[in-house]
Amino acid sequence: MPPGSPPLAYSAMPLMQKPSLDLEKLALERVVPRLLSSGFCYLDNFLGEDIGSRVLDKVRNMHQDGALKDGQLAGHLQGVSKKHLRGDKIAWVSGTEEGCEPIGLVLSVIDRLVVLCGNRLGQYYVKERSKAMVACYPGNGAGYVRHVDNPTGDGRCITCIYYLNKDWDAKVHGGILRIFPEGSHHVADIEPIFDRLLLFWSDRRNPHEVQPSYSTRYALTVWYFDAKERAAARQKFKRLSESREEPPTKES
Repeated sequence: MPPGSPPLAYSAMPLMQKPSLDLEKLALERVVPRLLSSGFCYLDNFLGEDIGSRVLDKVRNMHQDGALKDGQLAGHLQGVSKKHLRGDKIAWVSGTEEGCEPIGLVLSVIDRLVVLCGNRLGQYYVKERSKAMVACYPGNGAGYVRHVDNPTGDGRCITCIYYLNKDWDAKVHGGILRIFPEGSHHVADIEPIFDRLLLFWSDRRNPHEVQPSYSTRYALTVWYFDAKERAAARQKFKRLSESREEPPTKES
């Protein structure tokens, strides 16, 4: 897998639901229709002030404790500063680590939401996901240039981002996630406001960028895998690994 992709060791999805959310209604009346019509969907006030604040406190502590490291890019571009392309700091979290219970709760609710979308998302059959990527843009004008999460068929089909930024004013703080939907002359600008969940297709239908952030910007991102594409990608990776390990044959 290229650097910057979710780890190969990913989590099976638990099925925990926050009782006060009508996740089935959200899945069937908002998420499914909007993904199918627009390719993206966002839900505001997703978990509420209390849970969102607990998640924010954990992520902020991880940042302050130095647990977040520079995000990586696939490939190597000579003469181009990595920070000009991607300026976030990240850590991979399963949500089961000690002290990460708030993150685990967020993941379990998103898992349940995606499961409830069921077989209504076209050809996709989702049963696994990546770990969560905790990300921080430090507020020094860092962003992430236009890119596609899954340009090569690695299995990722849905990107979910949970934002953690209170009192965010995009006119002052920047940090907008701009989506360039395939086949459209319009862009979609998503402000990274507190307790907002964004979902969008991970493939070439949704090139996107994170515009420069001038205040500390936090988010959790998780990717859901289509079972068929993921299995094919793992087989391809296995064949490539085996071919590199084969000793050269002697010429007769």
